Amino acid sequence: MPGGRLTQQERQQIALGLADGLAYAEIARRLDRPTSTVTREVMRNGGPTAYRADLAHRATERRAHRRRQATPRGTQATSQPYGRDPEAVRAYEETLTTVFMQSGTPQMMARVMACLTVSDTGSLTAAELVQRLQVSPASVSKAIAFLESQDLVRRERDERRRERYVVDDEVMYQAMMSSARATAQVAETARQGVGVLGPGTPAGARLENTARFLDFVSESLARAAEQARAILHTKPGATEPEAAGGHEG
Repeated sequence: MPGGRLTQQERQQIALGLADGLAYAEIARRLDRPTSTVTREVMRNGGPTAYRADLAHRATERRAHRRRQATPRGTQATSQPYGRDPEAVRAYEETLTTVFMQSGTPQMMARVMACLTVSDTGSLTAAELVQRLQVSPASVSKAIAFLESQDLVRRERDERRRERYVVDDEVMYQAMMSSARATAQVAETARQGVGVLGPGTPAGARLENTARFLDFVSESLARAAEQARAILHTKPGATEPEAAGGHEG
């Protein structure tokens, strides 16, 4: 039944579809399910090469059991502001987690990032993350350290001197600039290899082409991030030339 939880039989069909090399969309079509449901199911249970139907089913039952234990009856209905559907919010958070994982973010780091992103404050303490995600403090600490290294979160102290982890309107800009810097570093390292291997050799030529390509990507990414930031963060009422940093001549 579309919209309900996946059955063990459906999980077996997913495993068979993966073994046959089918795309997530095709597996979802055969199950009459949204593609996001199949994608999320696979990514949170080992990925396409390690997915096992029986293990995935047991893991889902354990997660559901932990949620029931951690959430007393009646609390879910009052935990979401603005009249939101708690189940819809939970499902969206899982979808966002899956998308972050597909972009290369490890699972726990993706879960923490998604949890922060869907919170209205964009700011949670370690204890709040532990409670919401039902994981250990060590897992949260490790995830935050990784996200900080990618400039995806920042730390600040609140009025009670508690350390909070924050995502804000600048998070995507900072992430793009971090990516641009990392790409530029790879380009520079590739260029160093040209001197070691020789510019006239096949390996040297390959590294030179790699460096040129990555230089272009890094510069373009940084420029696009700066332009988007200037336009999208402009105060309401500013004219288009002002938003772009231009002026009339």
